[in-house]
Amino acid sequence: MENFVVIDLGSNSIRLRITQITEGNFLRVTHQLKEYVRLSEDMGPELTLKQAPMDRTIAALKKFKGIIDGLPNTHVVAVGTAATRQAKNQKEFLKRVQDEVGLELQVITGEREAYLDYLGAAHTLPLQNCLIMDTGGASTELILVQDGQPVNLTSLPFGSVTISQQFHLEDEITAANLFRAMTVVEKALSGLDWLLGARKIPLVCLGGSNRTLAKIARNRWHTDEGDVPDIHGFTLPADDATDIMTELLSKNRLGREAISGLTSDRSDVIVGGLTPLVLILRICHIGEIIFSNHGLREGCLFEYLARRQEEQKAAPSINIPAPPVATIVTIDDIASGRVAPPSAACLPKEAPGKGSKKKKDKKKKDKKKK
Repeated sequence: MENFVVIDLGSNSIRLRITQITEGNFLRVTHQLKEYVRLSEDMGPELTLKQAPMDRTIAALKKFKGIIDGLPNTHVVAVGTAATRQAKNQKEFLKRVQDEVGLELQVITGEREAYLDYLGAAHTLPLQNCLIMDTGGASTELILVQDGQPVNLTSLPFGSVTISQQFHLEDEITAANLFRAMTVVEKALSGLDWLLGARKIPLVCLGGSNRTLAKIARNRWHTDEGDVPDIHGFTLPADDATDIMTELLSKNRLGREAISGLTSDRSDVIVGGLTPLVLILRICHIGEIIFSNHGLREGCLFEYLARRQEEQKAAPSINIPAPPVATIVTIDDIASGRVAPPSAACLPKEAPGKGSKKKKDKKKKDKKKK
């Protein structure tokens, strides 16, 4: 038996997931914890992590480490994403994590983060051709999927916290501030030529702000507690998403806190967090959003299981259905043993590089190889 531990240090929150792996690759999720630490708070144009957010993060990591230390046979994967990645004082922060917590934090690239998002979503949803979008606290990852494979992966250096703080969208929303925010984000998105390939295909959304949108919509449509659908695989028409965004813009922070499905922890960053989404809907003429509850953390698990299986030269009993099989696989399905994790054959040896920089003929060549 082995305990596979993922610590996902984002810009807004830090999450711990522990999965128990028993003989035969049967899985059981034993711990799922989250702490809001706002590591990217007040980073500003100088891009430095401030003392208070670092202290909050260290305290949360110590709490998680205490849980991990009480478990036998652990394999720990601890990753830092946008805030840590962008920080000019990254080395200082990583040294504090090592010295004060006893944890080695791996800072991953934006493209690597996007690839793990792809693994988590594509192996649990029937995705064939789609655009995956993960809006975090300080970055936004975009992955174009064609024929079930990621052909372009990009990470943009803005997210819910940084957009909200830079353009003052935390409380009252002024037309001037909103216009400035949308102009900057739209300019960055319009610079991705490969987004032309995402026109009129489904948009698969990850990240706290995007999932909050799903919770708001779900609570409006399903008032019966016994009839509340899971966020994973939940679909929302684009028009309904823009209607909810319009309502959010019409309220101040206190007014937004009264909206069912929106917690007070996100009421100040929800407008900034949904700005990339509504612009993608407009730019790509997308009519439907599909929400995924699985991304980077599940991607880490799937990748580890595939590598482990390859090293043991063990053949999988069942593989997760490849798209476009009309089924939704949840982490509970995997944990219960009803469905096995992906085989090593499903995963490339290395995560793809930044797709937006590839030449067209190179993309065609790589696609043929796949």
